[in-house]
This record gives sequence, structure tokens and C-alpha cells, in this order.
Amino acid sequence: MKPASSLFLSVLFLLILLAAFAWLRAQMPALVAVHWNAHGQIDGYASPIKAVAVPMIVMASLALLTIVLPSISPRGFEITPFLPVFVTIMLAAQAFVLVTALGILLNAAGHPAGRLVVPLLPMGLLLMFVGNYMGKLRKNFFAGIRTPWTIASDEVWERTHRFAGWVFMLAGIIVVVASLVNAPVLLSVSVVVVAAFIPAVYSYLVYRRVERHH
Repeated sequence: MKPASSLFLSVLFLLILLAAFAWLRAQMPALVAVHWNAHGQIDGYASPIKAVAVPMIVMASLALLTIVLPSISPRGFEITPFLPVFVTIMLAAQAFVLVTALGILLNAAGHPAGRLVVPLLPMGLLLMFVGNYMGKLRKNFFAGIRTPWTIASDEVWERTHRFAGWVFMLAGIIVVVASLVNAPVLLSVSVVVVAAFIPAVYSYLVYRRVERHH
């Protein structure tokens, strides 16, 4: 899919969120829970308008970046060779924001389905989805595991992203299962943090190994 074509889905995502807000607005309190800490306790509130406006701005910004970034990527780091993958990941990020925002609105309106947003179920699904595409990313400055060692070596980039794909898939499965069985939120948060940290360390170890053989 080309960036311009993705705009249709981006606009659809925004309309879905607006429609959900219009449907649920009368059932929502003056303040909406929008953030939970690592123990699953509410630690942030916002007005209903802000609760829907912020995710809409984030989704619109991601849609804009989907179009702009391929055209400004520097020579040698072009997004064009893996453009369909980049667009797919950017749409997945927008879908993640949409699902999370819908969960917040449903939770505020007292619908049981809204509780799924608290255990980070959407994050688990996003990790699984993105993990499936990590190995297809090519070296660039905007998407992927961008450490000094992956940027310095094509081989390190490729090996790190193949490895990260498996890490993200496994982490996503754990987070989804933990969410569905109502495990402590701290478990899911810890898994996400570890999944983000491991590929960065792996890239350094691979770089050292590759350099020794050159």
C-alpha cells in the first residue's frame, strides 16, 4: 500500500473514534480515566473532549508522518525499498491508538469491554503484529531498532531485526495472555520494557562479533 492510499484508512480510524465518542458521550462522567500505573491503578484523568482529542491528534500526526517520512529520508537510508511494510506498521500504530482510545471511552461509559485497555491488551496485539514485520525493515532513521550498531552495519541491522521480530512476537503473546487472564499489570509492563531492551543489547553483541570477523 502507498502512503497516499493509507489516508483512506487513517480517515476511517478518525471517523470511528468520533462516532464512538458521539455515541458514548452522554454516558461519560465529567472526568475520564486516561492513564493507569504499573499496578493497574488510575493515576490520570481528563475531560471527555481531551480524552478523544489527544488520540485523534496522535493518529493524524502518524498519518502525516506516513506520507512525509518517505520523501525526506536521506540517501542510503531510503524507506522506498520497504515502503509497503513501513505503511503497514504506521497503520498498525494508528490502529493501536484507536483501540486504546476506544477502550478508554468504553471504560468511562461503564462498558465491560473497556476494561481490556487497562491490562495492555492492545499493546500485546501491536507487538505481535509489528514482530511479524520486523525482519522486513531495511536500514533507515525512522522505523525499527535504531542503535549506533544497527545503523553502522547492514548485517547487524538485519540480524537484530530478525531477532527482534521473535522477541516482539513472544512478548506480545505473553501480554495478550496476561491481559485475558487478568494477571497483574506490572507483569505486562515488565515484559514490554524487557522486549524493548533486549534487541538493543543484542545489536551491540552482534556488532562486536561481526567486527571481530572483519
